Amino acid sequence: MTTALYLPEENIDMIAATSVLQQQAADIRTRTINWASYMQSQMISEEDYKAISALDKSRASFLAQNSSQVVKTLLNLVSHLSKDSTIQYILVLLDDLLQEDRSRVDLFHETAGKLKQCIWGPFLNLLNRQDGFIVNMSSRILAKFACWGHETMPKSDLNFYLQFLKDQLATNGLAYLQEMAQLAKRTQTILVHTHGLHGKDKDHHGHQYSPTLAQLQQQHELAERANESYREVGVGTDPQQQDGKCVIPNNEYIQSVARCLQMMLRVDEYRFAFVGVDGISTLIRILSTRVNFQVQYQLIFCLWVLTFNPLLAAKMNKFSVIPILADILSDCAKEKVTRIILAVFRNLIEKPEDSSVAKDHCIAMVQCKVLKQLSILEQRRFDDEDITSDVEYLSEKLQNSVQDLSSFDEYATEVRSGRLEWSPVHKSAKFWRENAQRLNEKNYELLRILVHLLETSNDGIILSVACFDIGEYVRHYLRGKHVLEQLGGKQIVMQHLGHKDPNVRYEALLAVQKLMVHNWEYLGKELEKQNEFQKHGDAPISGKA
Repeated sequence: MTTALYLPEENIDMIAATSVLQQQAADIRTRTINWASYMQSQMISEEDYKAISALDKSRASFLAQNSSQVVKTLLNLVSHLSKDSTIQYILVLLDDLLQEDRSRVDLFHETAGKLKQCIWGPFLNLLNRQDGFIVNMSSRILAKFACWGHETMPKSDLNFYLQFLKDQLATNGLAYLQEMAQLAKRTQTILVHTHGLHGKDKDHHGHQYSPTLAQLQQQHELAERANESYREVGVGTDPQQQDGKCVIPNNEYIQSVARCLQMMLRVDEYRFAFVGVDGISTLIRILSTRVNFQVQYQLIFCLWVLTFNPLLAAKMNKFSVIPILADILSDCAKEKVTRIILAVFRNLIEKPEDSSVAKDHCIAMVQCKVLKQLSILEQRRFDDEDITSDVEYLSEKLQNSVQDLSSFDEYATEVRSGRLEWSPVHKSAKFWRENAQRLNEKNYELLRILVHLLETSNDGIILSVACFDIGEYVRHYLRGKHVLEQLGGKQIVMQHLGHKDPNVRYEALLAVQKLMVHNWEYLGKELEKQNEFQKHGDAPISGKA
């Protein structure tokens, strides 16, 4: 039996999320299909012809008296007909039947079982069609079959369907990023063509071009308009030209895809399957781009329902959920987005069964400046009582965690977030004397992260701080140089000696100097040991640093 998470349906959001699909469905409902021609050409049986014709005329009464035949006919038609317009009509009819009465989902399951027909296969096959409406209406029907009845989707079909939803989101996310890159390139070209290349353009007297204040203001306004387009555009398809301007249309179905996922993840059995297809990473990857607020809300809603499972709530921040949501919270203007982010944060504290995990989540929120955002929200008035309640709860929990926070907890959370900055703990000699060796804990977890950041980050501050921290680790831990070499960190630090950022070069140079100084200090101690052994006639002990 399906174990669903019973949450408010939020009908307004559902309508907004499927409006394009519903607009097309409204047009499709007005069609008249010539079922007689299908029967005459022997594409459908006389039995199916009579059933679909009667269903067109008196849906409710015919279904009540002939439920088995209706299910059989609709599955036959979906499975054997191929014309797009006809398949669209059947899907709209079927979706309407389910929307009118959710209990009909169980009717379809039970009747299909008695007829020994597969209810999943025909609709899963339609996901491979070229027509976008057919694909997304089939997906919508599959989600209802999977979530509104007592029968769960079989595991193999479930993995296929969740992979489909994830790929749809990922593909549209990639398209969005490509569009933004093209828009930025076009904007840059417009600016260059409008104002010339500074430092090279000259007027007709041969004087170097120098923009006036008015021209600079015009350039700024043009950039702002382009940036406004960037903020407002949704996830979309290929950019198009209209009246000589770059127009990026919204993807018609991305919100419908997200809506299906919202439905699926209400069911606990489906959540781990979604994690198994690397679904959380996909959600986070898309949320880290600039998507419109409706898609933002829907994807964060998916994270929210995932966090109702204690095991998933405990693992959630390994996917950097807290830093991404903290960033969105800091600049979101929509109350619904604020509300759903706060609800996720609350679950990340309330749901994990291990109190140490909840504590780590609190520290991560503090590190990501969530307390500052909460203090801003406390000054605002909200009609939604849930927001006020969540703000009060989170403020209390985060304030308590700050009081219990050790300097090493603070440092570890910052390193794990990957967002290094020159916070006071880095420059504290006392901190490094007391805690350098703790970078060895959990199989050198924090040290490995620092090395990884040096290898992958392009941020000058992060690279500078990572170099500094590695230098301090080596300076205060006797075997630090050897450990760093084993992790490949020494070579990576040295590569940054030629970095384009002078601050990174400086910190890398200091770190290398500490590596060399430590080497001399160690060599001096080894020589002292050897002298002592020779004095007492003992053989020296050899060993690596």
